[in-house]
Amino acid sequence: MIIHHTRSNLLLMKEKAVSVGNSIGILKARRQALIQEFLNTTMPFLRTRKDITETYGKALDELALSLGHMGRIGVESITYALKRDMRVNITEKSIWGLKYKDVIVHDAPVRDPDARGYDITATPPRLEECIYFFEKILDSMLEIAAYESKLKRLSDEITKSTRKIKVLEERILPDLRYQIRTITQYISERERETYFRLKRFKGSL
Repeated sequence: MIIHHTRSNLLLMKEKAVSVGNSIGILKARRQALIQEFLNTTMPFLRTRKDITETYGKALDELALSLGHMGRIGVESITYALKRDMRVNITEKSIWGLKYKDVIVHDAPVRDPDARGYDITATPPRLEECIYFFEKILDSMLEIAAYESKLKRLSDEITKSTRKIKVLEERILPDLRYQIRTITQYISERERETYFRLKRFKGSL
């Protein structure tokens, strides 16, 4: 594309350069905010994953002891009483214009022992601990599902913002500045030539 070396185009290029500079500033501020949100979400995400691993080990230990005490049939009979429908909604939230999915749980996965639908006086404490740990794992898994969705969207948006900033800083803005310098030099040279022509003309008169 050929750009004519005129004052109007020079002003246009300068306005574009200012606009691009402002866009870079806005993008950098937004990216910094998203990075901070990413870091703030990463810590509880990692902590939740660690909690799941530790709780799962405890749950398996308690399950093994419960199986030894009650037998497989006894433990399985309790699991039928524990069945229930978990109501979960997927909602859309927004951070700095970035939309992501969030998980809303209506019923708390971890219940009081007397709300589990069986006679707790007929079960050993080990089994109660086992059930508690597995319900805790379910609670943590629902929580981590929300974190994963948020982190994925944040990561993708941070990457996209970085690419946009790089294109603006390394290609668009330098090209505009080059055009501004080129037009400015051309206009200056033309003005000098006009000045010397006028001077010679006056001298000849």
